[in-house]
Amino acid sequence: MKGLIQRVSHASVSVNDVTIGQIDTGLLILLGIEKSDTKASAEKLLNKILAYRVFADDDGKMNLNVQQVGGSLLVVSQFTLVADTRKGTRPGFSKGATPEQGKMLYEYFTSIAQERISTETGEFGADMQVSLLNDGPVTFMLEVE
Repeated sequence: MKGLIQRVSHASVSVNDVTIGQIDTGLLILLGIEKSDTKASAEKLLNKILAYRVFADDDGKMNLNVQQVGGSLLVVSQFTLVADTRKGTRPGFSKGATPEQGKMLYEYFTSIAQERISTETGEFGADMQVSLLNDGPVTFMLEVE
């Protein structure tokens, strides 16, 4: 499971010109789910994201996590993150989860996140428009097995 996290001042996701999720200070998470991923993968990635220190302390050092700054999460499914781009000029998606598995794990990830922190979501499988103000910019790819 892969989570591309971006520290944001604000972010939103829309479907058909209707905003369905938005946050102020926090993390935009683009979530990629592979065939080998499980609920344990989702739990491990969420724990890593919540503990990841990407917000500045009083000395300007990245020492605080999203919960310590009172931030929120915006979780958007991003199938293309699992693409194999090593060869050729067209991405391969053979490692990607099936739509059924992907949706189940996306919904599981967002539900356990909502139990721990203010969390907004996109719509799995929808054509979404994501807007954000990346603070920094600060962006990290987190991966777990």
